[in-house]
Amino acid sequence: MGPRRLRMPILAGLMVFVSIGIFLVSCGVVRTTYRLTKGTVVTAYKVTKFAGSTVYTVGDFTFDVVTAPFSWPLVRDEIETIDGLSPKEAIAQGRVKDSPYVVRGKRYVPMSMAQAQTYREKGTASWYGLETYRQKGGHMTANGEAFNPDGLSAAHKHLPLPIFVRVTNLSNRRSIIVRVNDRGPFIEGRIIDLSAGAAKKLGFYNRGTARVLVETVQLES
Repeated sequence: MGPRRLRMPILAGLMVFVSIGIFLVSCGVVRTTYRLTKGTVVTAYKVTKFAGSTVYTVGDFTFDVVTAPFSWPLVRDEIETIDGLSPKEAIAQGRVKDSPYVVRGKRYVPMSMAQAQTYREKGTASWYGLETYRQKGGHMTANGEAFNPDGLSAAHKHLPLPIFVRVTNLSNRRSIIVRVNDRGPFIEGRIIDLSAGAAKKLGFYNRGTARVLVETVQLES
């Protein structure tokens, strides 16, 4: 009787283990831990892939990246073309990362990934996306991601998309990491537009603007 009693718990445990494995495979979950290269930030980051979304964990910051439906309007509807195509055509073809684009007749040429690795700039930050709170449905960033005004994202005129940067508020020394996935700001004298959630964490949501330091976060793939 002793050996038979032992077999049942073992079999039950194996069935649970197999069930969990099947569940993870069906959800497409892949967890991979990387390191940040030597540079502005050194920490570990993790990528977790689910069906329909990818979650990046960089230090203490989490980014839930979801592909936006093509029926959603762009957050920046003033973008006229990307790489000579309509914005959504360029997004569908994956021709956004460092492709030239046109806004109100002006052509912008983003820097390459190699150039972006050493990017470091001080200037004025603002925040955007207030209109998305008032409108029904979601909005698409310039690289096709779902825009989350409460998340930690940013828009930049010249950095390749997407890329992670550290933003430091120079008045209170608060510092966060954000994912750059959109274009802007297209107002003279501003170097980066942050989501409302990022502006709140940096302490300038109510003021509207802040003087910041922006530095590229280098991820080791």
